[in-house]
Amino acid sequence: MYRLLIVDDEEIITDGLYEVFSRLPEQLDVCRAYSAQEALDWMSRTRIDIVLTDIAMPGMNGLEMTETILSYWPRCRVIFLTGHSEFEYAYRAIQLPNVRYLLKTEGYDKVQDSVREAMQELHRGSLEYRLLAQSREQAYALEMMAQGDYLRQLLQESRAFCTDRESLSRDFRKLNIDLDPRRDVVLVLGRLTFPEGLTYSERTERTGSARTIWDTHLSAQIRSIGIADRYGDLLWFIQPSSEEEAQRGGHLLRYLEGTLELIQETCLNSLELKIGFTISGGFCKWEAVTSQHERLRRLQQFKMGEGVSIILRDQAELPDGTPGRESFLPVYRIEQMAAHLEAGRAAEFLAVLSEMTGAVPEHDGCAAAWRTAEAYYAVALVLYSYINRLGLHGRIDAGKLMRLDDHPSMREGFDYVRQVAEAVFRSKRSEERGRASHVIDRISQYIEDHIHEDLSLVRLAEIHYFNPSYLSRLFKQERGINLSEYIDHCRIVKAKALLRNGDLKIRDVSEAVGYEAAHSFTRFFKKMTGMTPQEYRDGLIVS
Repeated sequence: MYRLLIVDDEEIITDGLYEVFSRLPEQLDVCRAYSAQEALDWMSRTRIDIVLTDIAMPGMNGLEMTETILSYWPRCRVIFLTGHSEFEYAYRAIQLPNVRYLLKTEGYDKVQDSVREAMQELHRGSLEYRLLAQSREQAYALEMMAQGDYLRQLLQESRAFCTDRESLSRDFRKLNIDLDPRRDVVLVLGRLTFPEGLTYSERTERTGSARTIWDTHLSAQIRSIGIADRYGDLLWFIQPSSEEEAQRGGHLLRYLEGTLELIQETCLNSLELKIGFTISGGFCKWEAVTSQHERLRRLQQFKMGEGVSIILRDQAELPDGTPGRESFLPVYRIEQMAAHLEAGRAAEFLAVLSEMTGAVPEHDGCAAAWRTAEAYYAVALVLYSYINRLGLHGRIDAGKLMRLDDHPSMREGFDYVRQVAEAVFRSKRSEERGRASHVIDRISQYIEDHIHEDLSLVRLAEIHYFNPSYLSRLFKQERGINLSEYIDHCRIVKAKALLRNGDLKIRDVSEAVGYEAAHSFTRFFKKMTGMTPQEYRDGLIVS
């Protein structure tokens, strides 16, 4: 939605133009000011896209005001509407950027066309701005960010993400990821230990230097791309640089181990940075990347102490006898469910829960039973914490949530979790609807109580701490009519009530419903009722 400000010291012109543009079908928020100073006050309060203004005004003239306007909002379009046809005014006006010059004698149609042209210019300007080419350095940085975001998403759930290999190949090409999704991949996880006392920016700089050292040592023999995972560790996806190297997979792993030692040494000597590596024990399919990453993290936790520059390779059995099997519910799934709960994404939360319920073992061995119970309590704790934090205990029955033994079976326990989750989402939706309804009720009451004051969209948004465009959409969503229509309705109701009092002059009624000019009120009243205020009053007397 674009915002138009009409400025003229002649009240009849300002009000007339305000009514004309308020009736246009285009999405246009119309404001008005009766002096340059009042216009600049609008500029300091909110974004203005188009200014329709007189040139010759007392105090600060339109040309001086425009220079200040463009310092506030450089993209603002200015249309001068004036009775001055002298060459000097026109010449000065066209020297300013984004400015048009019209004579008042050209009529409303010409003015409307100029405003529409200005809106089209703003729209085209926005598109052109988005399409401007970035510098090489900026493009590279954006590309790395996009690659990192994409691979972190893949890392969350690679089994589902990599089902369609053709789609994966298209994504890789589009994001310029120099890896082949049809070939298996090796993962290397690096944990950095920084010297004490470094600031955040210094840590970031040394992390970037470590990645450069990696590229310097390994770029000739392998293709790789590195990202920071959600725990802050560095993760590299690696493939051989050629088919010949791919056939010598064992050699690649030995080459990696040997070269990682050199990288550790270089990082320590040049950056005072200790880095420990864990490597997948062999090539893994892209579908298995999520579970392989989890295994490497657990391997780090078991054997990598703080500040130890060690290199570990994954095995079928993790060290000290800990089974290397994937957990019934990986950690990232719990994090996903917590995020879905916070964001109110009921379908996504319940989909993960259904997947868990379907994975409950039919024949519980001891180890499987422990893993299933762990998953149950992990999800139950997410829900319990949310219920407790929002004070929902009185509205939601969650008494058995943290008591797994109270359920006849594991499946019935998960069914109970689903019931609690559905109740939480219902309560959340109801509360959000209630908050929106309360806000709109409050704004509606304010409008009725202050119908004689400034009720512009910007003013209402300021009072109630909203963005103007959002307030407009929210009001339409809750009430089913535009905010301006509701204000007009309240004004006409109040005006009719006041007109029943024969002692009040039409001018008094006009001011009481927010119209400083009686002739503007008369036009408004006739538009709404089909008769003038006096005709309406006379009709009351006759009846």
